[in-house]
This record gives sequence, C-alpha cells and structure tokens, in this order.
Amino acid sequence: MDDGVKVEPDHVYVIPPNTSIELQDGSLRLVQREPGLHLPIDIFFRSLAQVQGSRAIGVVLSGNASDGSLGVRAIKAECGITFAQDEATARFGGMPRSAIATGAIDYVLTPAEIGKELGRLARHRFLVAATPGVAESETLPDDDGHLKRILTMVQLATKVDFSQYKRTTIQRRVGRRMMVLRLETLADYANYLQRTPAELGELYKDMLISVTSFFRDPETFDALLQQLKPAVEERLLRHEPIRLWVPGCATGEEVYSLAIRVHEFMLDQQCSLRIQIFGTDISEPALDRARQGLYGASIADDVSEQRLRRFFNKVDGGYQISKMIRECCVFARHDLTRDPPFSRLDVVSCRNVLIYLDAKAQRKVLPTFHYALNPTGLLMLGGAESTASASDLFALVDRVHHIYARKAVPTRLVLDLSTGTQQIDSPAATRGEGPAVTDLHKRLDRVIQARYSPDAVVVNSELQIIQFKGHTAPYLDPTPGEANLNLLRMVKESLVVPVRRAVQKASEGEAVIRDSGALVEIDGKQEEVGIEVSPIVLGGAQRYYLIVFTRTTREPYHHATDLPKAKGSGGEESGATDVLLSQRQLSEAREYLRTVREEYEANAEELRAANEEARSANEELQSTNEELGTTKEELQSANEELTTVNEELHNRNREL
Repeated sequence: MDDGVKVEPDHVYVIPPNTSIELQDGSLRLVQREPGLHLPIDIFFRSLAQVQGSRAIGVVLSGNASDGSLGVRAIKAECGITFAQDEATARFGGMPRSAIATGAIDYVLTPAEIGKELGRLARHRFLVAATPGVAESETLPDDDGHLKRILTMVQLATKVDFSQYKRTTIQRRVGRRMMVLRLETLADYANYLQRTPAELGELYKDMLISVTSFFRDPETFDALLQQLKPAVEERLLRHEPIRLWVPGCATGEEVYSLAIRVHEFMLDQQCSLRIQIFGTDISEPALDRARQGLYGASIADDVSEQRLRRFFNKVDGGYQISKMIRECCVFARHDLTRDPPFSRLDVVSCRNVLIYLDAKAQRKVLPTFHYALNPTGLLMLGGAESTASASDLFALVDRVHHIYARKAVPTRLVLDLSTGTQQIDSPAATRGEGPAVTDLHKRLDRVIQARYSPDAVVVNSELQIIQFKGHTAPYLDPTPGEANLNLLRMVKESLVVPVRRAVQKASEGEAVIRDSGALVEIDGKQEEVGIEVSPIVLGGAQRYYLIVFTRTTREPYHHATDLPKAKGSGGEESGATDVLLSQRQLSEAREYLRTVREEYEANAEELRAANEEARSANEELQSTNEELGTTKEELQSANEELTTVNEELHNRNREL
C-alpha cells in the first residue's frame, strides 16, 4: 500500500516491510519503524481508537508474541468493541492469548463467528448513531429516566455514584454494553440489569476503564521536574521525603513512570531524597495489578531499552517493576469525589481524570487538590483539562504542559462531597414543592417550636432571605427601588454590623452565635435588639442560617429636652451609660469600616484574578489563531500537491 491511501470497503491493505500504519482523517499513513520491539498492530489500534472512538472495532487473529494487547485496551477505553480468535482455531495462539489476558476482549470466537458478529454490530443503533454529526443526546434517547434508573442500580451495588460523570461518557459506556449484549434500548438494558445482577459488575468495570501507558508525553515529566526543583531543595534541607499523588491511577503506569523519572532526576542532581508516591483509584482489580507491577512485553513500545534494563525485571510473558521502584509507591482505593484527600503533597498528577467528571464534581475535586498540596505544591492536568472553575486556587505556570501552582489562599474544602441529596440553590427555588424545600420547612418549624417563639428570618449562604418567621417588620427597612431580598439591604442600618458579624462567626462552625446587637428605634422607643444565628446544614455544601431578633425595651426619648433629669449619683450613672453606649457604637462603626475594607480588598483580588484569566484566554486565542494559520498553509500546500498529482495522472491518461 502507498502512504496516504483512503480507507475503502472491501479492500485489504498490506504494509511495506519495516513500517507501521496510523489512521489519520480517514487515510492510512505509513510510519517508519522505530528501533526496538516492533508492534505495528498496537500502533494502528491506538490510532484507530483515537480517531474513531466508540465506533472502533479491533480484531486480534492468529499470531505470535503479544502485539495488539495494548491496542485492544485503548479501543475498549474509548468504548469500542474488541474480538480475539478462539485459541483452539488459531495456528499461533500467542497474540489472541495475550489480548484475552488483558481483560479487554469482548468476544472470543472463531473467524467465521467473528464475521457474523461484525455484520450484526454494523447495524446496531448505537454504532449507527455514533457517526460524526449526530448529537450525543440522540445517541441513546432517554425520555423515561431509564439511564438514571441504571445508575441508581450501579450505585446500590458498588457504592460509587456515577451520576457525577459526564452524561456523554455514561452514554458511551452503557451503549457499549448494549451492543455486546445485543440490546437495542435503554429500557431493555435496565430490565436486563434487574434480571442479571452479574451485569452490574460488568458495567461497573466498563465505567472504570481508562487508557494509560508508560511515559505519556515524556516532555511533560521534564517540565514538571524543572518546576519541582525548589521543593526538592527545601526537602533536602529539612530531610523530608518528596510526596506525590496520582489520583485515578488505573493499573499504575503513570505512578511508576513518575517514580522512575523522579529517581533519574535525583541521580542527575546528585542528591539522595526519599520518594513517596501515592496511586489511588476506585477499581480494586486495577489496583491489584498496579501493586504487582506486572506488565506485558508490549510495554517495550513505550519504555526505552535502557529503562527496561535498569528499572524492570524480565519475567515470563513480560516485565515486572523492580523492587526499588515498587517500594516507594503505595496504592490504595480512594473515591476522589467523596473521600478525604492526602496532605502535605508536593505534586498532584491528575491527567485525564477530570474530563470524565461533570462541572459540579470538578468544582468539588479541585479544592480537594488545593487542600492536599503544600503551599508551593504543583498540580498537573491533562491536555483537555484546566482549573477554570477554581482560578482563585491555582495559577498557571506552564501552559504547554498544563502545570499549575497552588495559590496561598484559604481552601474551600468540603469533606462531605456527596451529591445525592437535593438542595435549594436560590430563593426562587423555595417557591417549589420539591422534597428538599419541604424538608427544610419542617426542620425549621421543629427548631423554632422547640426553642423560640421568635421574630426570625432564614437566609442562605449568600444572605438572601428565603423565609420569614414571626413579626419581622420592626427590624427590616426595605430600601426604595427594585426589590432586593438580601438581608443586609433590608435590615435596619444599626443592625447591619451585628448581623454581618454574627453570620460570619456562625459560618465558621456549627455552634449557635449570639450577639448583643444594637439600639433600634421601634414604635418611638429605643430598644436593645440582640441577634442569634443558628447554622442549618441540610446535606450537600449549601448552608442556611436561622437569624432570630430579640429585644429589650428602654425608656423613650426623642430630644435632648426629653432626657431623664439626673439627680446626684443617678445622673452620673446615666451619663456613664451614655458614654458606654457611644463607645460601643463607635467600636461597631470601626468594625463595619474594617469589614467593608476587607471585602473591597477581596473583590479587588478577584478582579485581578479575572483579568489574569482574561489575559491568559487572550494568549490562548492568539496561539490558536497562529495554529489555524499554520494549518491553512499546510492545507494550501496539500492542495498544490494534489493539483500536481492530478496533472501527472492526466498526462499519464493521455499517454495511455
């Protein structure tokens, strides 16, 4: 075959010696053979998975060695379908056997049976709908909530909440299982799950499959280590280990790659420093394999011969990580969206994990990383990931390799990261009749009836009033103009500072906060109004506050002539009381000004961060424009080449 030939049906393509092929934009491109172990099927299968995604199908037939075993894992990770020839019918069973051993093979059949199954799959609605240009929502239409029902069954069986995954990811995983089982609709699959509990385990395994390999993007490791130099020097001075965490580590290739590269870095720097690397995942089978450190011979395609000799031991059928490297790596089960994180880390390497999570889960996970890192810690993400939802927590230090530095700001960590409880998000939501609203009202009524007969309001974490209790008119003074339910805009001016102060203290814990409040004029009387704030947590991260107003009546006076006449010691006592009152009011005014200044500074900092993000986005846009310009030039060059080829063909036709 020639380089760049278009793929057509009913054709068999044979590659020239000492070459491999990759699929690129519907064409087969020849790739010169690299030194070392030659694995052309792995190379082609990986490109097929990358280009075709869930439409990729890989078939491993008779052959020696283990070529294809890495490729079928890549295809399955992209929700494609994989076949292996039954060893009983294979002249050489090495390749089918190695592929089956990966656990990534869907069908083990004879060649004739494989042909029939391929014909059936080609007509399956999921594969047909997964063609380019078809919206993801049309791939598996779900008007009756069957997908939610499926996820609920999986969660009950595995204790893992996959509703936090992106819907498109879930659809591809479920659709893949439907193709394997010859089921056409989500309703059919949901019913099958109820009848066949073992399928819950198969779907669970499919949901956890991720493609990984040794030394992905090796230049990224080099960039990370350059950024890590100051931390290494600091650890050397303190005689402390360097600590790294790889969440979503799957079968451990990323963990061991980091361990090897950090070890090499230490040797280059001529320093001795203990290394601790934590690899976590929610898949126990993947973690078991990672702990063993056993990998097939096909890893030679990703690991250099020098590293294989230095950091691996040759075993039957493949390689095992050396004891020296295994001893600095710890593997443990950890649910990134629920479990507490590690701490005092220098690096978190979370590449290509966030892409599977929805925006809500990402907003919870990124503060977890911020909490886990040292003040000078680094976060490394995948090429399609960013910290956009947590720009206040991380600063970009290497745009090319997606490396971020931890900012020295407080962490918004919420240890209870469950997302199963419905919650109120805005005052408007309270007008509905959802279960969370009803639950909130009932709970508030119980608290009030048990402890108070008060005048009170309920506010959310943004201090928006969502419910009134009792007679609150004496304490609230709505401003003219557009309606605004913000408590600080509605409460009387003298109560602004004590209310703000009490809510701030209540937000720091679960205790009830009491504040002496201030003097408020109510119906012509100066009354001492106290504030009591009770935090209410109704599941999830949202908090509510019950704010109760209490008052004590003082003697009325409106003008200086109405002040009580002092006689003897009584007058002195009255004067002292007025002085104390003035001092307290002055102190409250100063505290209010300090609070306003702090808020102004915080807003200014947020504005600076937003400007940095905008500047960063502008630079990325300029970079994209440059890439588009380069692509345009390449297309023009390709058009010129095609024109030349057409002219040559035309000349040959005339000669013939």
